[in-house]
Amino acid sequence: MLKVLEGRRQAKMGFRMPAEWEPHEQCWMGWPERPDNWRENAGPAQEVFARTAIAISKFENVTLCASAKQYPKVHELMEHQTNIRVVEMSMNDSWFRDMGPTFITRKGDSGNAEKTIAGIDWQFNAWGGIYDDWSLDSDVAKKIVEIERIPRFLHKMILEGGSIHVDGEGTCITTEECLLNPNRNPNMTKLEIENELKDFLGVSKVIWIPRGLYGDEDTNGHVDNMCCFIKPGVILLSWTDDEKDPQYERSVEALSVLSQSIDAKGRQLEVVKIHVPGPLYMTKEEAEGVVSTGHAVPREPGTRLAASYVNFYIANGGIVAPSFGDNKWDKEAYAVLQKAFPDHEVVMVEGAREIVLGGGNIHCITQQQPVRPSS
Repeated sequence: MLKVLEGRRQAKMGFRMPAEWEPHEQCWMGWPERPDNWRENAGPAQEVFARTAIAISKFENVTLCASAKQYPKVHELMEHQTNIRVVEMSMNDSWFRDMGPTFITRKGDSGNAEKTIAGIDWQFNAWGGIYDDWSLDSDVAKKIVEIERIPRFLHKMILEGGSIHVDGEGTCITTEECLLNPNRNPNMTKLEIENELKDFLGVSKVIWIPRGLYGDEDTNGHVDNMCCFIKPGVILLSWTDDEKDPQYERSVEALSVLSQSIDAKGRQLEVVKIHVPGPLYMTKEEAEGVVSTGHAVPREPGTRLAASYVNFYIANGGIVAPSFGDNKWDKEAYAVLQKAFPDHEVVMVEGAREIVLGGGNIHCITQQQPVRPSS
């Protein structure tokens, strides 16, 4: 067994969470199957997960984890994809951004060159308990760091990876709606939570926006659906021009906070807007395709989908983003992303509506593992 490290040793050891655009060793993904979250026994979602994994594999290696039941199917599906390995792993669901480890790195030295990467294993409680058994999900981070033979920092605080974004230069952004929700860490104050983020992520500044995307009730407003860093000092924000849309108030609120914020390097933040699709709603057919077991969050027809183009993945030289079949906004999102990342190839994954039906999108189902710094 690899050594488990606790406390704040990692801050003193010089670890930090790299920005997502820094070089990756690989991307981790899970494979969906639970019928009470994914319609039609997860068949449509599996097609989109496969397309997403293949799209990312054009830029970097992908490790795709599947249950024992699903492993033969997934292995056969991916056997000709040279940059994708399939690993058997038990899990309750497939949101690797939230239940996987948060990777942190530090510069190596001649006597400790191999210990330049570690994984933070936060506590996980299924987003405040939206389904009743997350025992397998709680072990996913531990399994990943064991597979990679890297140190594991066990943390006492409940936190999902989708609730934080960093710029790699000392600044973290998050939402009060999520991190201060009493269903996560009711005995911790805002200051205590902020100090934990600083200590474990190696940041010196935490910027809090009040709320996440409208309708993102599954995660209580994860920041990765609302806004993200696209480079130091610049944030991409989900936006709508429709003043009657409930999202408008949230976007204006976030814009006000961000435009008045200074990052850890003393820069005034620049905000780039990217319009949300739709609005999109769950259809009767989509809702009826989900098995009602009483063990997971119900999927009701007419529910506003928390669809956002901010929920994309930055790969090595590529941007893998959701496409919702909304021609006007899909095309505009592509243009905004290509302008924001002129040195990257933007790939829009068709059918990403299937992922948002389950409560997230491409960023939510991926977890980057950064390249290990050399000594």
